[in-house]
Amino acid sequence: MYAVFKTGGKQYRVAQGEKIKLEKLESKSGKKIVFDEVLLVGEGSEINVGTPYLADATVEATILSEGKDKKIEVIKFKRRKNYKRNFGHRQCYTLVEITAIKLQKKQTTKAKKTTTKKTTAKKTTTKKTTAKKTTTKKTTAKKTIAKSTKVKTKG
Repeated sequence: MYAVFKTGGKQYRVAQGEKIKLEKLESKSGKKIVFDEVLLVGEGSEINVGTPYLADATVEATILSEGKDKKIEVIKFKRRKNYKRNFGHRQCYTLVEITAIKLQKKQTTKAKKTTTKKTTAKKTTTKKTTAKKTTTKKTTAKKTIAKSTKVKTKG
């Protein structure tokens, strides 16, 4: 049986007994932890997919240790600009071992469904009529611009 669950913004596919590195969890080593955001549980051809999560599925794990991954080097470089920066980064992780994948199967019992018809009374609504406001445009008299010409005299 395997499951896909979500933690730390990532999705992981696990089976019982596997050891995986997760994003750092706020818990001490040796403690048990339960993941509720299970997306999928499957075994063989029988697969249960959630929309988005399965409400009746959980993944249980125990925390083995916490630590940091190997250092990665980050280089920022721009040519012809005299710009070069080097720095490193070590990501924190939590090592967990999957102890159990639990899926509560729903019991399907055929019960008689009684349907009752509800009578709905139609509500009478009165429509409010709004009077349209009439607007009239004011006509403005056009001003005539008199062109005056000045005669320049040499003198």
